[in-house]
Amino acid sequence: MSIPTESPSQESGEEPESLPSTHYPPAPPHELFDLSTTVDPAYVISLIRKLLPTEVNVGGACGEQKTEELTTTSVSSFENGEEMQTNNGNYSLDGVNDFNKAEKVNEFDDVVCCGSTKKGSTAGEDAWEEYGCILWDLATSKTHAELMVQNLILEVLFSTLVVSKSARITEISLGIIGNLACHELSQKKITSTNGLIMAILEQLFLDDTPCLCEACRVVTLCLQGDESNLWAEALQSEHILCRILWIVENTLNPQLIDKSVSLILAMLHNKQEAAGVFQPLLTKMGLPRILVDLLSFEMCKLREERLPERYSVLGLILQAIEALSVIDECSQEICASKRLYMLLTDLIKLPEKVEVADCCITAAVLIANILTEAADLALEVSQDLLLLQGLFSLFPYASVDVEARSALWSIIARFLVQVQENDVSLLQLHQYVSVFTSEAEVIEEELLNDHSTEGLLNDHSTEEPVSSGTTSTLVARNAALNGIVWVLNQWIGLEDNIKESLPMGKSQVSKEDAYKLLHYCGKYIKGC
Repeated sequence: MSIPTESPSQESGEEPESLPSTHYPPAPPHELFDLSTTVDPAYVISLIRKLLPTEVNVGGACGEQKTEELTTTSVSSFENGEEMQTNNGNYSLDGVNDFNKAEKVNEFDDVVCCGSTKKGSTAGEDAWEEYGCILWDLATSKTHAELMVQNLILEVLFSTLVVSKSARITEISLGIIGNLACHELSQKKITSTNGLIMAILEQLFLDDTPCLCEACRVVTLCLQGDESNLWAEALQSEHILCRILWIVENTLNPQLIDKSVSLILAMLHNKQEAAGVFQPLLTKMGLPRILVDLLSFEMCKLREERLPERYSVLGLILQAIEALSVIDECSQEICASKRLYMLLTDLIKLPEKVEVADCCITAAVLIANILTEAADLALEVSQDLLLLQGLFSLFPYASVDVEARSALWSIIARFLVQVQENDVSLLQLHQYVSVFTSEAEVIEEELLNDHSTEGLLNDHSTEEPVSSGTTSTLVARNAALNGIVWVLNQWIGLEDNIKESLPMGKSQVSKEDAYKLLHYCGKYIKGC
């Protein structure tokens, strides 16, 4: 930056003419906001004031008595003076004219920022949208969220939800509340604000997709918080539950499917006793059937085209089905669904699993749960070689998931028990060995990963307790390895007969590979 040269008057020694200061002096310490932020708190406060329903045309409802009462009781500080209460005293709003736009703040998992402006809105709505979107973004910051809550933004947004006829304004209001709900203190304030819970739940009956997404998101976040009992009580209304299930069943929008199924999951996993109330109610209303229908729809989409935005949707649906499968009231219905079983096996048999590996792992856990209840399916499993190969291919994706590995070994063990108990042809025997040898590298790597766990189990000197999950994994693994050893021994003993019976062009299995795998599996078979 260049330094200005001295003026002639300065050179001649004359005293320069005084110029106005280019900046205002700092405020006294007692008037400063105790906030670590680069956004002027007064700017945030001024934006909140601009969201008042009395300052924006939302369908002509602002002059109604109901709105006047809300405004008087909720934001009286705006009506009777030009000041708002903050942590360190009152800050005058008269001088709030120009502020720089808020700096971009970091986002995190549960925080979203506002979308683009919709065309065709009124001038008042455009201005409201501009201010609302800035607050929507600023609410991602815990500091800004607390400042907003302290300065009555929840009361302002409550009033807006009551009177607004604009879908976009409603969406932004819910979006701001959703970002506020990501922070513990402001989430508690959302729950304690009189009437706000029911006002938010009423938005679930709108027909606007973005509004429904934001409403589902707010309820989901609050159900996962420490004050979830009040939300759970409000949600137990059959009228509201039917509406939520209707949304899940009828929407085609992937984002709304994501948000609505996330809400279902939050209800099923609720920390409070209400989870025990939701589960039978949702089951009675047909949730298992709805989720299977939804899974079928997503599987069709997956076969048609791999769209990354749908992977998370598929995963959420499977998680919801898994949550139902362990509930006594609906586990029998889940396990008896042949359609569900076929969908799960189709997912595992997909040749390319990288993008949907987590979904396939959940599907395997579900199949393991189903087979514990529906033993008659085990025989059908034993005849599905593509499923067997698909199960082995999942081990690399489940290396750190004890439950998933236990499920995979459990299914394989049930598969091979049926092979041992039923007569199999020489061709089938050859096909089993072909699968084993083709997946030998995966099997060996999985056994190596299990070696440290097994050592822990056998090391009686260690004081660390061994989890039941680890023990069950080893039991299932050893049962599966015994089955593999049995099949390999049968194949080796009948190798000459098998070669003669193979159709022309049928792939041969290396005897050396079979012996190597046999030795490796035998080495790891241990009693638990």
